[in-house]
Amino acid sequence: MKYRHLTEGERYQIQALSAEGFGPTAIGQRIGRCKSVISRELRRHRLRGRYHASDAQRSYRQRLQAKGKLRQPWGPVFDEIAVPLLREGWSPEQISGVFKGSDYAVSHEWIYQRVLQNKRQGGDVYKALRCQKERRKRYGKPERRGQIANRRPITERPAEVEARSRVGDWEADTMIGAGNKGAIVTLVERKTGYAKLMLVPNKEAAGVTKAIVQALRPHQKQVLTLTFDNGKEFAGHQTVAKRLKADCFFADPYSSWQRGCNENLNGLIRQYFPKGTDFRRITRAALVKVERKLNDRPRKRLDWKTPRMLFEGSKSLN
Repeated sequence: MKYRHLTEGERYQIQALSAEGFGPTAIGQRIGRCKSVISRELRRHRLRGRYHASDAQRSYRQRLQAKGKLRQPWGPVFDEIAVPLLREGWSPEQISGVFKGSDYAVSHEWIYQRVLQNKRQGGDVYKALRCQKERRKRYGKPERRGQIANRRPITERPAEVEARSRVGDWEADTMIGAGNKGAIVTLVERKTGYAKLMLVPNKEAAGVTKAIVQALRPHQKQVLTLTFDNGKEFAGHQTVAKRLKADCFFADPYSSWQRGCNENLNGLIRQYFPKGTDFRRITRAALVKVERKLNDRPRKRLDWKTPRMLFEGSKSLN
């Protein structure tokens, strides 16, 4: 078989899979390459323990230019770069942001146009886009149940939380499965966007309280505050505060914008578990996989860094 050089698209796939902890054999199987090729590529272009596709491609292009070969245009590698990342859950804007400043920089609109072109040609790449339907305004119903005891209003929350000036301020919520069966506790750190997801059989306060403590106890030094909505599943907030040594606060009723990070996270999770999904059929492994994908996506507001990179990096500062 004739040997062919790694393409830039393959290099970015190697970077993404390597960052997720896959070894040369697993990476090779996923992109259809020999493990020795992957191993050599990783060994040649690792910097401080991480493989950087942009540096590897730059080095490759320098070698090609030294041989008088022309560079490969961005367009022909759409299928090798954009499509795999879209199927991993990245948005066109995230892909554009990662390539910003490189020889292959493109706008997110260019990617959308290519996806539309693919759809017109009978392709299915458009199905990988997150938004597949029109947004509808949601209307809340008056709360007629009793109030949560000893709740602290969001007005007492430190100003540092709103400013996102530190790591350690979390928002919490629950998502309900089809037929009100099964639930997912969603937790997100405000500054970094780092998420933790836990399955619970229902929205009873005891189970939700236990899940929150279990999820955040390994990161206790990075838990300073938690902000909840007014659902009765958070009635155990005093237990959470005691076990995590953190302060708990409650948003104002019908004020979802006060927990914007969590609302955004829930929307991202619905990409994988749309409304109507029976959460009782979701395995812990499947939920962990979604959690990993969300934490390893580059974010625009993080200057195209990932939540995991910033959250893990903050541990050394505490």
